[in-house]
Amino acid sequence: MTSATHSTLFPRVPDSADAVLEGLDPEQREVATALRGPVCVLAGAGTGKTRAITHRIAYGVRAGILQPSSVLAVTFTNRAAGEMRGRLRQLGAGGVQARTFHSAALRQLQYFWPKAVGGELPRLLERKVQLVAEAAARCRLRLDRNELRDVTSEIEWAKVTQTVPADYPAMVAKAQREAPRDPAEIAKVYETYEELKRERTVIDFEDVLLLTVGILQDRHDIADHVRRQYQHFVVDEYQDVSPLQQRLLDLWLGDRDSLCVVGDAGQTIYSFTGATPEHLLDFRTRHPGATVVKLVRDYRSTPQVVHLANGVLAQATGRAAEHRLDLVSQRDGGPEPAFVEYADEPAEAEGTARRVRDLIAAGVPAGEIAILYRVNAQSEVYEQALADAGVPYQLRGAERFFERPEVREAGVALRGAARAGGNDPLLDHADGLSAEVRAVLSTKGWHGEPPAGSGAVRDRWESLAALVRLAEDFERAKPGATLSDLVAELDERAAAQHAPTVQGVTLASLHSAKGLEWDAVFLVGLTEGMMPITYAKTPEQIEEERRLLYVGVTRARLHLTLSWSLSRSPGGRPGRRPTRFLNGLRPGSTGPGGRSAPGAPGGAGVWSGSGSTGGSGGDGRPAGVRRRPRGPARCRVCGKTLTAAGEMKLMRCDDCPSDMDEALYERLHDWRAARAREIGQPAYCVFTDRTLMAIAEAVPATEGELAGISGVGARKLGRFGAAVLDICAGGDGRADDADGSRET
Repeated sequence: MTSATHSTLFPRVPDSADAVLEGLDPEQREVATALRGPVCVLAGAGTGKTRAITHRIAYGVRAGILQPSSVLAVTFTNRAAGEMRGRLRQLGAGGVQARTFHSAALRQLQYFWPKAVGGELPRLLERKVQLVAEAAARCRLRLDRNELRDVTSEIEWAKVTQTVPADYPAMVAKAQREAPRDPAEIAKVYETYEELKRERTVIDFEDVLLLTVGILQDRHDIADHVRRQYQHFVVDEYQDVSPLQQRLLDLWLGDRDSLCVVGDAGQTIYSFTGATPEHLLDFRTRHPGATVVKLVRDYRSTPQVVHLANGVLAQATGRAAEHRLDLVSQRDGGPEPAFVEYADEPAEAEGTARRVRDLIAAGVPAGEIAILYRVNAQSEVYEQALADAGVPYQLRGAERFFERPEVREAGVALRGAARAGGNDPLLDHADGLSAEVRAVLSTKGWHGEPPAGSGAVRDRWESLAALVRLAEDFERAKPGATLSDLVAELDERAAAQHAPTVQGVTLASLHSAKGLEWDAVFLVGLTEGMMPITYAKTPEQIEEERRLLYVGVTRARLHLTLSWSLSRSPGGRPGRRPTRFLNGLRPGSTGPGGRSAPGAPGGAGVWSGSGSTGGSGGDGRPAGVRRRPRGPARCRVCGKTLTAAGEMKLMRCDDCPSDMDEALYERLHDWRAARAREIGQPAYCVFTDRTLMAIAEAVPATEGELAGISGVGARKLGRFGAAVLDICAGGDGRADDADGSRET
């Protein structure tokens, strides 16, 4: 191990308090040295807030101002707490407690319970869903698994907002919150759930905070004990504090003011869990003499990304907007964010996968690329597109589409209906395939109108609706297709999306991406109805959606692409509009007050829906190789306009006669199987069956003709083109790759 490697893995502990301050910028240094009285740090995305507060604690400890055991630093996730503890150890302040709110409260509750109440602390309920189900049954309510999850979330929200069962309906109305069931029913389940806990002598995670608050309020001797132990508090992500957590923090503090809070109102995106930025926004009102430091030097993103992020929040309204932070990038310039409009969702997914593949070919690691969307149900089309492009991926915060419980259940139901054939009384085969699918899925909770609000029920509906849309597209592409044909298609897609991955592109919802960052980020599906989401009705909810987009933009270090599609499926009516949050920011659009955005490529990085930027291959194709022109695609046999993606790939209707060279197709099929084994990837990563059919029908003789076939991108052209052209010319496909050697 070299000394450089050793210093990276085991950084040298600063040898003095002053050494702790080395490398901090002026504002970070101001935070680190502000050790007296209340301190409020307003820290924008990528500004080094964790660095600032850990150096502040370490400086205080190393200077002898703070005793390590007297400091309690609290945050919201175990990952963040662990990162904070690691940094403090590296800075020579290893004795400091860094915990989540729940962890700190549970530790105190376990210690003081025998003295305050007597006996052992009741057992902690790891998962409350089962007990909520029992409570619902006692109330004679039938709730499916997703309704149970949503009602459970409502109970959690009520408890962190300190709402008792009797007050729940009124609080829901006051908060303009979409309840998943009748509020009176939920209140009754909530009350019964609390009764069951008392009967079973168990507590839940919210009770940990509530009981700690109760003991500290009622037992002044115990409160004094805690306050003697902890004399200095640091709270990270303060914009996410709930009323209950704030109450606990107030009790920890007592009448002291040795508190440092860190947050950014512009990143408040969890209000549905009870989080509120009001405590951060009111901090200076509650603590008039507070030291306030703003961290706005962005070390994460390029000036181009930061400019767009600032623009997104510049149009915000409400209290959080009044306290927004204008970031200033500290990085060298990079590429302009790209705004891409596609004709339809499959084209958007394919275009995104193509661009991802090009970035990987240019040297960006797959693990440093993310595709972020608003809801998890959007992942399926991107899972498919990445699989077709041979790009490995990993999902964060959700199962792969075909592994989701509701999708698996739907698959079982569809297989059963397919096996029953004409004997299934549920199905009227005269209505067509998509009608059959809707009928089957209606038994699994799908219906034509989406449920109100968000939550597990909405997530389930979105997944089933994605299957319905897939069936509609499949029926258009293959008129006369049966339920068995669709099941086979679903099985093939599931197999494609389950390819083993090691290092892959991240697919994640915007909510689950908070706190993370990548070199390249693709924000997809940015249309009205998805961003902001349909069920965001109030001005406050709309503004939270804007902040969610801001969080997505600020995840990108260097490359940022924002895209939307004008229709759902190929040939559909182009009635969608890009999100209002990009008005005045995307080229050709007008923002508030008539402010226009730059309108030319090169100024703001506009791409056309095909991904072309002109010149020598904006989509990565070699100079002189052109993509098929956009516009209506027509069958080369009968001349009919094509709308289905599969037909457009073959450039003919599925029911028109094929002039495919069967022998050539078989040779290509055998070559593909051998090539896939050689590179250790599934066969579809070389070419899909439909692409092989298109090649066997076209029999290309030149690189340009091969590149004109849908499914043959620049990467596959360079990697497999010579071999494919050799096979088309009657050879055995052993021609060398473009770089002169086979890739292993």
